[in-house]
Amino acid sequence: MEDRIEQHFIKERIHHLEQLSALLRIPSISALSTHKSDMVQAANWIAESLREAGLEHVKVMPTKGNPVVYADFLHAKDKPTVLIYGHYDVQPVDPVELWENDPFDPTIREGKIYARGASDDKGQVFMHIKALEAILKTKKELSVNVKFCIEGEEEIGSPHLPEFVSEYKDLLSADVLLISDTTMLGPNAPAICYGLRGLCALQIDVQAAKSDLHSGLYGGAVPNALHALVELLAGLHTKDGKVAVAGFYDDVEPLTTEEREALAALPHDDETYRKQLGLSALFGEPGYSTVERFMARPTLEINGVYGGFQGEGTKTVIPAQAHAKITCRLVNHQDPQHILDLIEEHVRTHTPEGVTIQVTRFDTGRPFVTRFDAPAIQSAAVAYEAGYGVKPYYMRMGGSIPIVEVFDRILHVPIVLMGFGLPDENFHAPNEHFSLENFDKGLRTLTYYYEHLETV
Repeated sequence: MEDRIEQHFIKERIHHLEQLSALLRIPSISALSTHKSDMVQAANWIAESLREAGLEHVKVMPTKGNPVVYADFLHAKDKPTVLIYGHYDVQPVDPVELWENDPFDPTIREGKIYARGASDDKGQVFMHIKALEAILKTKKELSVNVKFCIEGEEEIGSPHLPEFVSEYKDLLSADVLLISDTTMLGPNAPAICYGLRGLCALQIDVQAAKSDLHSGLYGGAVPNALHALVELLAGLHTKDGKVAVAGFYDDVEPLTTEEREALAALPHDDETYRKQLGLSALFGEPGYSTVERFMARPTLEINGVYGGFQGEGTKTVIPAQAHAKITCRLVNHQDPQHILDLIEEHVRTHTPEGVTIQVTRFDTGRPFVTRFDAPAIQSAAVAYEAGYGVKPYYMRMGGSIPIVEVFDRILHVPIVLMGFGLPDENFHAPNEHFSLENFDKGLRTLTYYYEHLETV
């Protein structure tokens, strides 16, 4: 990296952290309608930051939900165009009593900045803006063309962005899509993510009698909603951890030898992993390593079960209702709606006598996988090595960013998932934070990427 850009980052560091803190103070929680005005404020803040950085054609564009922020700088003739995607919305902060500081009062301690959105995804979006600003303020030009698409609904599944991308696909056309909303493997262990699992979610509601019943008067003579639900849930898996829903694995392609070798090369130790989680043993689908299970295999998880009396002490009732929430992580060609169809059919086929079942569907997102030898991804590897001094790993990520598959399907553009968060930074949880070491190294890595993408 050129010395004048390095000196710019050194000179502006305190100012950058003050600016980032100002963005983090905006409680842009997309899941809560009470924060609608905060969503607009955050979008306008991003737009103004892009203008100050020197980007052009900055727009806060309406959708049927929260606005999308667009900007570009298109003066590098015959050079590639990079579309940068991110989001300015954040998760709710509950349980707030577990935070060590106000979630929207950014606090720096021990080399980390603590606030909701610090890592996911405001901090990482902000880094892209400041990397490009550094180049523009020191060199007055870019080696590539850039466009920004920053949305405000990622944390609720991006319900309106597919329509936006489809409507404005010419405006968003690019040669590379660059996203920083994933994690590294650990401190000074950068990783390029070449695959994301998809998602589908549902709720099962069981109804037995019309109301709770006295267990002394009715016990042994009527169905128990919780018993029925437990029986249903137990039948979703085999004892060795495989999903027992018929057809669940039909569209899953086997991992290639190359992929298995790349995943096996990741610095993971089962025993350390087990101890960190406080477990007596690990568990999962047979025939696969722990890394393969949480990065590259599909899952069906019970997220919550409730019904009957849950207060202090005891209450002798037979519950009339019981409920369960379930999510699946999907891979390869698994279609979320088809998987939901299969689960619903399984549930109805195995419904115990005497109860009725209602299935409610929620969020869905398709999986995404790309070639990790693609030129744009290899350029990211070179940039990581320049910024961190080590070669990056290649990995899939077990989580989901549903809009990635939408970009892939509509824009037909290579996608580079180049994150700077750490797995233990508590995104979606109390005390979310972002490493300032990765903030500093990430700025330099991104600058190198933008400066050298043209050579790939």
